[in-house]
Amino acid sequence: MEIPEIKIEFGSVKVMRSHDYCHFEVVLTSSEANTPQLVDELRKTAARLADKAVKQYQQAKRATMRVERQQSDLSWRKSLAEKTPEAERSPEQKADIKAYNDIQFAAQFDYQDDWQDDEES
Repeated sequence: MEIPEIKIEFGSVKVMRSHDYCHFEVVLTSSEANTPQLVDELRKTAARLADKAVKQYQQAKRATMRVERQQSDLSWRKSLAEKTPEAERSPEQKADIKAYNDIQFAAQFDYQDDWQDDEES
């Protein structure tokens, strides 16, 4: 029995990934995807984008955890340094206060598109 060829006007695919209680969804539509092979390529593209979203989420989560650990440690050292009168602070105490403030300032401008994983570099 021969399967009849299906005429496709346009292709639409939806790919979903779940990771760490987060859900990532990519939906692509193309008027050019008018054969099963082209729809399959569209699906693969959507899957790659969903996988990339999961990887970026993982890298962002690791980066956030590193920053939180640094902030916690620096917060404690900063609070100790601030108890010392400003004129009597050591260079290390001044550096701790500045480093903490720098991390707080930089955190508000984190617009990275492609997260760089320190472990892969």
